[in-house]
Amino acid sequence: MELALLRTMLDKEFYENHKGIRCPDKIFTKDVRKIKQTLDYAMDTYDKTLTPSELEALFYANNNSMTTANKEAYRDLFNKIARENPLNKEIADDVLSKLFQQVVGEEIANLGFDYVNGSKNTLEPLRNLLRDYQDDFMPNLKVDWDDISIETLLEANDIQSQWKWNIPSLRRKVEGISGGHLVVVGARPNTGKTSFHASTIAAPDGFAHQGAKCMILCNEESYERVGARYLSAATSMSMDEVKNNMPVAALRYKPVKENIFIKDSTGKDMSWVEAIVKAYEPDIVVLDMGDKFAAKTSDKSDVYLKEAAIHARNIAKQYGCAIIWMSQLSAVAEGMVRVDQSMLEGSKTGKAAEADLMVLISKNRPVEGEDDEEGNQRHLNIAKNKLKGGWHGVVHCELDGERSQYLA
Repeated sequence: MELALLRTMLDKEFYENHKGIRCPDKIFTKDVRKIKQTLDYAMDTYDKTLTPSELEALFYANNNSMTTANKEAYRDLFNKIARENPLNKEIADDVLSKLFQQVVGEEIANLGFDYVNGSKNTLEPLRNLLRDYQDDFMPNLKVDWDDISIETLLEANDIQSQWKWNIPSLRRKVEGISGGHLVVVGARPNTGKTSFHASTIAAPDGFAHQGAKCMILCNEESYERVGARYLSAATSMSMDEVKNNMPVAALRYKPVKENIFIKDSTGKDMSWVEAIVKAYEPDIVVLDMGDKFAAKTSDKSDVYLKEAAIHARNIAKQYGCAIIWMSQLSAVAEGMVRVDQSMLEGSKTGKAAEADLMVLISKNRPVEGEDDEEGNQRHLNIAKNKLKGGWHGVVHCELDGERSQYLA
């Protein structure tokens, strides 16, 4: 093996990539080590790839005092080198990496014995060894680089909006979402957060109608109340209307229900979310509320919410699903139509930094003198958008609260 490796190192480019400390003489046996030293001299003197014959000639020229017996022994080695085929460069690189690690390991082990036996009483030798080798230690690592061909990137761009929004005013600005996306949706209480995901998934032309397998993990309201909103959105009926017209409701609900899976997830964390996503392979996952899935690993909410958001994004990417993270807006957003990411409750920039798309829902202030009527108008603030087009701004729509539908 060492002769084949030496034959490979006659290539100037390969040698330059592995010379010096990354290919120490210690990895070779005594006689081959002497040839390697001639190779080092030649590569330093001549800016070219060498042939075995050239290396042999230089070796004898630099060692002309050898005995006849020594010359015969080295002539045999050079004949073997000439017959060797150069190794594949990736294989040679891997071999050198392992041999180099062995050399470093042996030196560290020898130092360890010296410390155990008491012959070394300072850490300076170990520090020197680490200093000498740290920049050249070659881990046994192979990276399969991602495909960035034109065809692959165009295809990825085309599927970036796999699941289309069914709110016309929103769809005109943000066409849709796809696997790998993290969507953060925020609003103040009693604004229509649950109705938003019920509408975009179950209402006519929603994600479920488009064939997306949708998983709703709820830890705030009971699953029955969340399910009722999905039933209303899917049938375009209030619950009273469903009750009074069961045949029509059942007909409208059946095709949607097959793609919707709801689970009360109170007390669960992001690790559980990852497990259930891995097991059931959904296309879209709704975390309602996302913040409550965060394990409290710190006294600071922004720290553990950021960790949970990173985990959610990793799940989306690893398992090819879109995650919709429902969140509260802080009291700062109360009564405001224009809201932004700084108003997310309990988080500084953690959730915002991880999100591909951020939809913050607001409503009009109550009108004085009109029974404090808030009205049904809702404003969808696109506070962050890394998706196709990258549009930011506000789109307007109407919320039919009885039927849990967002309408243009």
